[in-house]
Amino acid sequence: MNPKLKKWSLLCFIICLLLWIPNVIFQISSPFWMLVYIVGPIGIAFGVLGESVILTILNLIMSFSFFIIMFFGYQISAS
Repeated sequence: MNPKLKKWSLLCFIICLLLWIPNVIFQISSPFWMLVYIVGPIGIAFGVLGESVILTILNLIMSFSFFIIMFFGYQISAS
């Protein structure tokens, strides 16, 4: 168990969260959110190698965050 890998995995998760801020919070169309498809799997790999289940799951959620946000967006606009 390498604590550096856990820190890198946490950093990838935080970067993924920050990439969504312009689109979700400020309603500004920013193409940078697409980097979650690169940063998320890297965070998953670091989480697995660092033996951190929580960080692996969080990065997995961020890897599929586009689909999750689209689902909730359609649910909100439908009601």
